[in-house]
Parts: sequence; structure tokens; C-alpha cells
Amino acid sequence: MKTITRVIELEGIQKNYRIGESEFAVLKGIDLQIEAGEFIALMGPSGSGKSTLMNIVGCLDRPSGGRFILLGQDISQTSDEELARIRREELGFIFQTFNLIGRISVLKNVEVPMMLSGVARERRRSRALQLLESVGISHRSEFSPGNISGGERQRVAIARALANDPKIIIADEPTGNLDLKNSEEVMKILSRLNRDGRTIIMVTHNPEITGNCSRVIRLRDGRIMESAS
Repeated sequence: MKTITRVIELEGIQKNYRIGESEFAVLKGIDLQIEAGEFIALMGPSGSGKSTLMNIVGCLDRPSGGRFILLGQDISQTSDEELARIRREELGFIFQTFNLIGRISVLKNVEVPMMLSGVARERRRSRALQLLESVGISHRSEFSPGNISGGERQRVAIARALANDPKIIIADEPTGNLDLKNSEEVMKILSRLNRDGRTIIMVTHNPEITGNCSRVIRLRDGRIMESAS
């Protein structure tokens, strides 16, 4: 099997939104290549297009134009079913607001992606416990998300993102709701995952957490203005 070294390739990506009779261009011809094992930070002011770009890279939205290659597959015209499979099996998501399910335990939250992929109950429970242990939160496995701290919730969210062993982690402001200490802990975990070979793409407003990133990409007005190592 051929090893994929370039995990993401964007060629002339555009995204337009129509409001009433007017059409607004949010992304204006984005060209971007991301290699396997990179730790990318996407930065830019509000309205720069970074969240829209993240949604496209995460297969949560479709571009209006251009070509998008993900893990060697052209997904510009991929079916909704295939996009759902890619999100479930190839990508892991970490959100600023955690997006945990409050009515079930921490352990069950980590199991959810595996359940959706048809993993047997005992296997998914074992892996969920292993993942919680890896982020230092296994002692909270039977707690509900509402009964643990924000930093602990984000570690649960990281464990959930790893459930199906994705090649790419997409982190949208992963420290945005955390204090300094918990932000540092989350960044240590992400850096460790990157050293283990995972590609990480992170949106952030905070330049202080980009020290371990291999590249910082800055967007403004729907265009890449700078890509610096």
C-alpha cells in the first residue's frame, strides 16, 4: 500500500454564501498543502475565513469551487455518506465548547464514535478506558461531563477524538475556554500526539500556544497572507 505523505491539498478553494440577493465570498482561492505529521496553526482575525476553512478541511462543509484532496482522495464531489464516513473514521475533532453529551458518562462519551463505527461493546469499552488513561482522566470515567472541570472535559474530548484512531486531528480553539494551567496541559497532550505521528490542524487566536507548531498559517479577508515555519 502506498504511503500518503501529503494528507491535505487544497487548490483554488472558494466558499461563497448568499444572503438575500447578495453573494459574499468568504474564501477566495485558497491554495494549501499539509504534509503528514505536521502541526499546523490557523490564525487570523474574526471574519478572516479560518473557521470556514476549518469546516471544509473537516468535511463539515463543501467548497463552492476548487479542488480538495484528503488522504489521496478527491472529495470535492464526494457523497454525503462518504463524507460522514471520513469524519467518523479518518478525522478526530476537538471543539472549544467540548461538545460532550451531558446525560451519559465520560466513558460513554468516548465510546460514541466507536459505537457509530460498529465496534463491539467490550472492545470499545476497553479502548475508551485506555484513551482516558492516556490523557490522565480515567479516574473520572463514570462521572457525567457536568461534574468535572473544564480542563478535564477537554481531555475527555481529546480521548473521544482519538477513539477511531484518526490520522488527522482538527482542533477548533481547543484552549479557548481554559485557564493557563489547563491550556498548557492540553497543548502538552496535543504535542505528544503530534510526536506520535498524527497530523494536527488547530485554529487559535492565541499566539502563545503555537510554539510547538511546525507552521503558522495566517488568513485575512479569505486569503492566506503568510505561511511560516
